[in-house]
Amino acid sequence: MKKNLVITSLLGALTIILGAFGAHALKETLSIDQLKSFETAVKYQMYHVIVLLIINMYPTFSEKIKNILSYLFFAGILFFSGSIYAITLGVNPKSIWFITPIGGLFFIIGWLKLAYSFFKKDD
Repeated sequence: MKKNLVITSLLGALTIILGAFGAHALKETLSIDQLKSFETAVKYQMYHVIVLLIINMYPTFSEKIKNILSYLFFAGILFFSGSIYAITLGVNPKSIWFITPIGGLFFIIGWLKLAYSFFKKDD
């Protein structure tokens, strides 16, 4: 769990750095559509950082469940947000177009696993 919280905290710091970078340094470089895509990646990253903090501090989830959920959301951030960052910074979208939906799928599976974990908990 400590490892997950450290990674999550670093992802949170990276989210702030990337958000500021997008708002200031890329404002003059990117088109409005590219900037919106970049902002979407930052938002999804931050939403999932917050969820990761909650998951890893939730006392009734086992270490196994925390790890599974963390890895799913880490992968979602890497594939979804990471591919959008790459595309808006100049990587040819045709070469990595398939990565963004894979990241979205990791997010969806993570949310469904989270719902199942809450449903399965006996309180």
